[in-house]
Amino acid sequence: MIEAVGLTKRYGDKTAVYNLSFQVRPGSVTGFLGPNGSGKSTTMRMILGLDNPSSGQVTIGGYPYRKLPNAPRQVGALLDAKAVHGGRHARNHLLCLAQLSGIPARRVDEVLGVVGLQDVAKKRSKGFSLGMGQRLGIAAALLGDPQVLLFDEPVNGLDPEGILWVRNLMKSLAAEGRTVFVSSHLMSEMAVTADHLIVIGRGQLLADMSVRDFISHNSADFARVRTPETEPQQREKLTAALTEAGGQVLPEQDGALRVMGLPLPRISDLAHSADVRLWELSPHQASLEEAYMRMTQGAVDYRSTIDQRAGLQQELPPGAMPPPQMPVPGQGQPGWYAPPPPQQGGQPFAMPQAQPPAGPPAGPYGAPAGPGAGEPNPYAQPAGAAPAAAPAQPSSAAPDLTKPEEAR
Repeated sequence: MIEAVGLTKRYGDKTAVYNLSFQVRPGSVTGFLGPNGSGKSTTMRMILGLDNPSSGQVTIGGYPYRKLPNAPRQVGALLDAKAVHGGRHARNHLLCLAQLSGIPARRVDEVLGVVGLQDVAKKRSKGFSLGMGQRLGIAAALLGDPQVLLFDEPVNGLDPEGILWVRNLMKSLAAEGRTVFVSSHLMSEMAVTADHLIVIGRGQLLADMSVRDFISHNSADFARVRTPETEPQQREKLTAALTEAGGQVLPEQDGALRVMGLPLPRISDLAHSADVRLWELSPHQASLEEAYMRMTQGAVDYRSTIDQRAGLQQELPPGAMPPPQMPVPGQGQPGWYAPPPPQQGGQPFAMPQAQPPAGPPAGPYGAPAGPGAGEPNPYAQPAGAAPAAAPAQPSSAAPDLTKPEEAR
């Protein structure tokens, strides 16, 4: 088990991780999510003893990584698939790691077969593609048959078959009772791989809960209802009946109704009582991606702006029609959202307080104070203060080609 208590890391005047506490339990795949710059890689480096925390501590099985006896036999990790000597063959790279940890040479050939690189074992790694490098990194993590495994973006560069293989590998490792900690930006993959989620933003814990609870806490389920398009009076009659029963009814662009606050059987009963025929009655549950975007929208450091294309549009010939604008799927509907650019001043969604897992009262989550608890929060704002403005975006304007090169 991995346990972090009051973990804080500062680089000069920048706080990368602040007072972070969580547990990664064995027997399940735990996803580690957060926007770019949120501190995920820094946290994983501190777990592996590559960076020293400014305060707090993180342990694996009750010991700091550096005090684990023969740590490569207990912990396997993939943080950077490019951390390989390009002149070495794939097999020689793994053989060097095995000899340093007292792992028999036959294990090298076993893991090469597990990751599917047995046919290129005698090729130099500098000629490997990104996906092959990822497989070699996973092989190195599995080399000591460890009980704790950490993976940072393990499916980066893999094809669909490779992604499916990694997904099944993670699940099988967790089913064997191992601790599996996976960081990824692919929400669709985390939704079908992870059992539990730890979400951080700007170095602080935002959520520590199961995938199902995370989606439920950060999204609103609703029902889509459609009545005959040729009978608008039935739609109005159903809207009145649903509103009177306490439901919230919103129209959608395609003519359907979005109903919130009423279960599907109740909607069906109300439609039957009002003598309204239904063409559609279907449930809708938000995806992990939608729930994640809603939670972390206020913790994103890098936002895009609208491309104005000022002065770059060519004038149309007389009588020519401008090309049609392609609609954005879902835009304009009540449930549609997008991260606002800085000049629009979008307000972040409210972030629920993370619920600590159940445990003994003396655990790290039950203690009233801990390492870093008395320090001021570098991200906190004084009461009544206006939200801080988004950081200025670097200009992407093209250079003025009318000036000489030495003046630019």
